[in-house]
Amino acid sequence: MDSMQALNRTATVLVVDDTPDNLMLMAELLKDSYRVKAANSGEKALRLLQADPLPDLILLDIMMPGLSGHQVAQQLKDDPRTRNIPIIFLTAMAAMEDEIRGLQMGAVDYITKPISPPLVLARVDTQLKIKAAADFLRDQNEYLEQEVQRRTREVVAIQDVTIQAMASLAETRDNETGNHIRRTQHYIRVLAEALREHPRFRHFLDEETIGLLFKSAPLHDIGKIGIPDQILLKPGRFTADEFEIMKTHTTLGRDAIQHAEDQLGISVGFLRLAKEIAYSHQEKWDGSGYPEGLAADDIPISARLMAIADVYDALISRRVYKPGMSHEQAMEIIRQGRGTHFDPDICDAFLARHEEFRTIAARYTDGDHEMAKQITALAQPPQEP
Repeated sequence: MDSMQALNRTATVLVVDDTPDNLMLMAELLKDSYRVKAANSGEKALRLLQADPLPDLILLDIMMPGLSGHQVAQQLKDDPRTRNIPIIFLTAMAAMEDEIRGLQMGAVDYITKPISPPLVLARVDTQLKIKAAADFLRDQNEYLEQEVQRRTREVVAIQDVTIQAMASLAETRDNETGNHIRRTQHYIRVLAEALREHPRFRHFLDEETIGLLFKSAPLHDIGKIGIPDQILLKPGRFTADEFEIMKTHTTLGRDAIQHAEDQLGISVGFLRLAKEIAYSHQEKWDGSGYPEGLAADDIPISARLMAIADVYDALISRRVYKPGMSHEQAMEIIRQGRGTHFDPDICDAFLARHEEFRTIAARYTDGDHEMAKQITALAQPPQEP
């Protein structure tokens, strides 16, 4: 006996018929091969089906007082819990249009009375084998889907850990940046969400890309790990030569990420935006930025978004060489950079959502008590006079 036959031996068949003689006949016919349950009305059948375990197949009369077989079948097909139970109509309604209607309602077979016992047994056996195969495939599909989801979660976790580990390397070089990388993550997401329906950006800013932007943002300054301490941590202005060295952090960042890809021997899709951001976030809309002097739409969208996020945070953050500005001062400087430093539409999105930037800055402070109090106070709405 194969596995399908073994499964059929333990299958449960529910017989629904308002005539006691018909119920007894079907019970006797089926009892040697299957577990049999009986219901003498459509209402009782539906009550039985509210409890587990569900039957593997239903033999359903059509002409019954109260709920008809058609009504019972409709309710079963409308319920996700019972819609996959095969139904065989077992009825005296022998017209072709009745059979067509029954099959259109989702029945798997249609047997007319008076019945032929061998025919009933053969059709029940066939439908149970089909159901067993369908259940097996459904279970396999669910298992495969769960396995895909599990492995996807692992891949996403590896991506997150990789990015955070790489970003942490840069952060260790400059302990005053604190939560800078976390704030820029949230800033860039606010801008992306604000622009996702904009005609210039909707082709790019889908949900997946916005998620990747959020993950990639911490790598924008990873190249600073290659800048000498005497320049990176200098408390005063850079000399011309020092600034030229400082500018190389964009190329160093992109090359570090590219090197990681080269070591793997494959192109890693989720790092594409990270490379764009690391390399081009210092470009300016008017072409006066670095490292390539790109202008306008030649600058990757990801880098244009990061430009505002990075500049805003740099302006409000205290450094060894400067105090932090107020939110209003930073907002005004960015407003003045519209169309020169920044993409005008992205700048407008910042100005429209600037309060969210203020809130993020207050939520992820750098841990300095006085600075935290200052930013938190700035986040409060002005008091009525």
